[in-house]
Amino acid sequence: MNPIQKIAGKRWFGLADTSRKTRIVAGGAAALALVAFGATAVAPIAPDASDLPVKSIAQDLQLPNLADQIAALQQNQQQFMHEERIRAGDSLGSVFTRLGIEDQQAQAFVRSDRLARSILALKTGKRIQAETDENGLLLTLRATIPVKSDDFQTVTITRQGDKFVSSQAPAQLERRVEMRSREITSSLYAATDANTDGGQIPDTVVNQIIEMFSTNIDFRSDLKRGDRFNVVYETFWQDGEMVRTGRILAGEFINRGVAFQSVWYEDPVSHQGGYYSLDGKSLKKAFLKSPVAFNRISSGFSMRVHPVFGTWKQHKGVDFAAPLGTPIRAAGDGVVDFVGTQNGYGNVVVLKHWSNYSTAYGHMSRFAGGLRRGEKISQGDVIGYVGATGWATGPHLHYEFRIGGEATDPMALKNLQSQPLNPGEMNHFKMAAAEMSHRFSLLAPAGNVMAAR
Repeated sequence: MNPIQKIAGKRWFGLADTSRKTRIVAGGAAALALVAFGATAVAPIAPDASDLPVKSIAQDLQLPNLADQIAALQQNQQQFMHEERIRAGDSLGSVFTRLGIEDQQAQAFVRSDRLARSILALKTGKRIQAETDENGLLLTLRATIPVKSDDFQTVTITRQGDKFVSSQAPAQLERRVEMRSREITSSLYAATDANTDGGQIPDTVVNQIIEMFSTNIDFRSDLKRGDRFNVVYETFWQDGEMVRTGRILAGEFINRGVAFQSVWYEDPVSHQGGYYSLDGKSLKKAFLKSPVAFNRISSGFSMRVHPVFGTWKQHKGVDFAAPLGTPIRAAGDGVVDFVGTQNGYGNVVVLKHWSNYSTAYGHMSRFAGGLRRGEKISQGDVIGYVGATGWATGPHLHYEFRIGGEATDPMALKNLQSQPLNPGEMNHFKMAAAEMSHRFSLLAPAGNVMAAR
């Protein structure tokens, strides 16, 4: 039996002397190392710990002076952070009490300062934060205030010596992208109110869905049980609380077995955006049907007796009767080509659109503030207000649609497409569309393949 077999045998049956066992095992390990690696020397076995000399070290440690530390803490002003939510029926005094604020001067400032007073308009459930000293004097007060539906400002009240100052800054919001899928069982709003797959879908998103697909789907009569939709949209959060929804980034509505899809695309240079089908065709109508709201057509594109001169003359536009001062909106995206006074048109604006399209808006009472030649205009922007300047007998808008400079009846033009994406824009769009198409596939039930439009 070789040494290794002997060692293995002794280890198997056990040894009473543990120190002896340790040395035998170590020797066996050295022998294995020689066999495996061909080593020519073996390090000596370390001595037992009991053979090593023992050395004691004594050191005097100085304990901290607790009295000095307490005195230092007492000299430093203690600050306390508080956070509360507004409750129904709250007053400024009740909110201050829950925040631990005992400061009449601070209350007086909030009531008298215009910006600080906006905190009083906080709705139930909204957060308010305060920092006070140990005596309850206010150091800072902070709350996020909605300015508009898509604009939030953080208002801060700060103590500076013996007075307070107020300031505001854009709220720092966290953007999230959420995906939801719903099946229609009774109505669209019933489906969006269902508390499934993470929660309800906000009404602001539902309204965007209706607007996005209303040209293809009549939501009053076309929906049927089993229809479904998928939607990808933005939400914005602060301190773990959703403060507003954003834009729909992509939507898919499957109505009676046909899928209608839409993807938001924004040009990275001009930051102009719109909704497109998955093949890159704009879903926005090229031109508005009417540049003014709440109107009636008082004169169409035809031969007529001129209301001023009393002679037969071609009327090369459409007159929209509307109250004086009614806003006039750009019928399509374009650039201001002319703004000023021109013969019988009175105050007139001419917009140049893509290709060889242009539109003219006459008889304005006044122009939109700051409007100038060369300015870029988006569809729906207010460019002026209804008036009766030039050859007009009453307040109305004279609207002309021109192709290559020639007036054309805008009511006879149908299915005009918006300006198509150029090759560079199309490449960017295809990447965005591929991502959203993948999201749709994740939301779709297994095996549910629909015809797309």
